[in-house]
Amino acid sequence: MPNFIKTMNAGRKFSALVALVLVGISLSNLKDSNAEESPHANDEAMNVLLLYADDWRHDTLGVAGNPVVKTPTLDALAHQGVRFTHNCVTTSICGISRASLFTGQWMSRHGNRSFKPWQTPWEESFPGLLRQNGYYVGHVGKWHNGSIPANEFDFSRSYYGRHWINQPDGTKIHVTRKNEVDAMDFLRERPRDKPFCLTVAFFATHAEDSSPLQFLPQPESMQLYEDITIPVAENATQASFERLPDFVGNEKNEGRNRWHWRFDTPEKYQSMMKNYYRLATEVDTTCGNILAELKKQGLDQNTLVIFTTDNGYYHAEHGLADKWYPHQESIRVPLIVRDPRMSKNTAGQTNDEFTLNVDLAPTILAATGIDAPENMQGQDLSPLYLLKDKPEWRTEFFYEHPMLNSTDFIPASEALVRKNWKYFYWPEFDREQLFDLSADPMEENDLAANAQYQTKLAEMRGRFAELKAAAK
Repeated sequence: MPNFIKTMNAGRKFSALVALVLVGISLSNLKDSNAEESPHANDEAMNVLLLYADDWRHDTLGVAGNPVVKTPTLDALAHQGVRFTHNCVTTSICGISRASLFTGQWMSRHGNRSFKPWQTPWEESFPGLLRQNGYYVGHVGKWHNGSIPANEFDFSRSYYGRHWINQPDGTKIHVTRKNEVDAMDFLRERPRDKPFCLTVAFFATHAEDSSPLQFLPQPESMQLYEDITIPVAENATQASFERLPDFVGNEKNEGRNRWHWRFDTPEKYQSMMKNYYRLATEVDTTCGNILAELKKQGLDQNTLVIFTTDNGYYHAEHGLADKWYPHQESIRVPLIVRDPRMSKNTAGQTNDEFTLNVDLAPTILAATGIDAPENMQGQDLSPLYLLKDKPEWRTEFFYEHPMLNSTDFIPASEALVRKNWKYFYWPEFDREQLFDLSADPMEENDLAANAQYQTKLAEMRGRFAELKAAAK
């Protein structure tokens, strides 16, 4: 069954967001001279394990250079697979990002909105397609698109919002521990005559917004980071906050409101960040236990393992908390892929191409030998690590986020993102911003009104309009 490699036309105007290039081979069984030599010789259908954390940005990993957080399992996974250093989300918020993950579509196409019921036809999602093709499909943990469609899964246990969950016997269990228990139940109780796909959707490191403590790790984690001072970002300042457009840089904005909950004193910052990192380490430990169970069952050589997260997170940068807006802290997220088809020489490599959350659905489908539907806009990213001659890849992408509640609360934001330049557009205010990321990686110096950059602004504005139109 042939797969399609979708490549972005980074040149001039085009009528679709991606161009399809037909490849007359199946990437699940590459044999031509362009394929890296792979140790995987199993013709059985490949299993899929998606480890999906929450509110966890790209640098919350030891292997990514974070000097504080301990993530030994995920660091090891990166050394066994490939870590994508410029992986981003197309919308930085829990529910919409999850819909984009499952459908391989931008929000403009799939139509799901945060906190609202699922709208996309289930047969356009990768779990739906896998189940139609004989897979045993499970989901554990956070859903966040209305009620989970439990009847569409063979195994579903959905919960989130609190770090401590009441059990039927009157005891409490930590949400990350429950994620592990439920994932183990899936792996141990699954039918042995079917391939499987399991999504473990952690609630951590998301805050428990209703609690004044915000981040509530397990007691045994409290000794972690106890004697460490967490570094504060250079732009976690009042001056940076005041440089934001006035409809964001004000005390009514929800990002500022949550900054007060978490970061408005040095003491609070240290306490909150230590507990945030403790939650991250707990997720790492649970990932380790799940991967150990895979190996115990002899599945580690026939399971595609992916670790990623739903959105980034402000750790007080720009005087904000949470996510939503197009700054780097908000849109860049981790991505680690361990694919049994990888060659031994590939293990431990990094890749700095622009990969996106919408790429994972077509990647999973290609690995399992299922054709992606035409409506999927992402690209199968496996050629980036399976082929010796790497394919032409996107150099830019369109970012979007809707207004939530009101423009005072969370205004809509859009962007054209490149590695060296970024164009912001705030549609309710018809406001543009332009940042030279090479010279200004913290996005502090808006060049949109600078006469020297009007040609660049016009070029970015035009390209932004093309990609926005193509995302629908």
